[in-house]
Amino acid sequence: MAAKKSGITKRWILNTLCVIVVVLLGFLLVALLLFKEQYYESVRMTLNSRATGMVQSYFDLSTVNSDEAFNLRAKEYVEDFNDKAIMEVWVIDRYGNVVVSSSGFSVENEVYPDYLSAKTAKNGRADWVGKTQSGEHVMALTFMLNGVRGQQQGAVRYIISLEDIDSQLQTVFLLLVLLALVILSFVTISGMFFVRSIVNPVQEINKTALKIAQGDLSARIETREYEDEIGQLSETINHMARELNETNRMKNEFLSTVSHELRTPLTAIKGWGETLLSTPNEDILLQEKGLHVIIKESERLTRLVEELLDFSRMESGNMSIRMEMFDVCAVLDEVLTVFQARAVRESIHLEANLPPFPVQMRGDGNRVKQVFFNILDNAFKYSDAQAHVLINAYLPNPQTFTVTVTDTGCGISQADLPHVTEKFYKANTAVRGSGIGLAVVSEIMSLHGGTLHIQSEIGQGTTVTLQFPVPQMTE
Repeated sequence: MAAKKSGITKRWILNTLCVIVVVLLGFLLVALLLFKEQYYESVRMTLNSRATGMVQSYFDLSTVNSDEAFNLRAKEYVEDFNDKAIMEVWVIDRYGNVVVSSSGFSVENEVYPDYLSAKTAKNGRADWVGKTQSGEHVMALTFMLNGVRGQQQGAVRYIISLEDIDSQLQTVFLLLVLLALVILSFVTISGMFFVRSIVNPVQEINKTALKIAQGDLSARIETREYEDEIGQLSETINHMARELNETNRMKNEFLSTVSHELRTPLTAIKGWGETLLSTPNEDILLQEKGLHVIIKESERLTRLVEELLDFSRMESGNMSIRMEMFDVCAVLDEVLTVFQARAVRESIHLEANLPPFPVQMRGDGNRVKQVFFNILDNAFKYSDAQAHVLINAYLPNPQTFTVTVTDTGCGISQADLPHVTEKFYKANTAVRGSGIGLAVVSEIMSLHGGTLHIQSEIGQGTTVTLQFPVPQMTE
């Protein structure tokens, strides 16, 4: 079972946990990019807010008409610049030289990507994000200063350090990673509890199913803890075990009953055979009595063997019937003739009401005779002396022939009634019989397209209703 548990856990990790990890990593990446873009966009907007027309007017050619005047105006602009605390500002002349810087330090002439891009841009401005020669991460924006004829007379460059923002982004990233780890831990712990809630019951189910497979039909699964599909599966397995246990019990009773049913006539036959061998030939009466017993018990054995053969055919699905037209009333009357003699012997009042005309039906006459014989045999077996057995045969409609067999015997309990047509089932174990007669009857009726219905109450007797389809009423 450990392998199964490992397999379920492994599949959960591969199918669920790995997906969650990928989703969380994607979330971290997207969130970080969004935060970075938001922060950088706010810096870009700050830079753009400084590069306005007011700066252009500050270096108007009407007042700035020479390089000396431009340099002087540049120093004044830097001195008047109010945002020195958050950004650095440079003024670049038309030759590309930094003439003044808000930092107060001289600036070596370099190639500034934003300055080069701004010189060719239509709106005269461009920004750039990168590292300076000193390694500082910055965002810079260059704003070109144009003369009255559109010629470029210089530029103003604004620079903001991104070190603090990058530090904030690192903090945000760490917080997001921590959040992801918390989520992953929660999902893992809750997932493992969920997997365990499946693995443990499945392990218990497997152990119990193995016991049942090994023959321990008393093994059961505790179902009170589960009210879901696992609980339903457990109850189904328990129901299966109960059914197997009951079937096994009935099978054992069946084998015991059949053994007894076979032993009794065989003992009688053997006993009378030995008696006849040791009896003088002159004792004709004893010989006749012994031969009658041998014939009777042989017929009993023959019926039991035929019943077992029919049951075997029914179980294998090979029970066949030979379909032909025959008079079902004549078949029933033939069976009644046999039971009339038995009724006299057992002091049972037998009464029959049959139609005064033949009723033709399509089927196997021998199998239908077997049905009538088994039903009447049960009525006699479960009735005491002076009981009544009534047979009514009639046509409730032109397409149906109905036979009811009513006795005043011991009856069948309501608990046993739904099971009497099941194989091996015997409602009354005190009465001889194999317990498969009604199962065979039910199968024969089904093969003929007919129905079998049983009504009974304890101490009130039993009524068996047989209905056969007939093509038409024949008078």
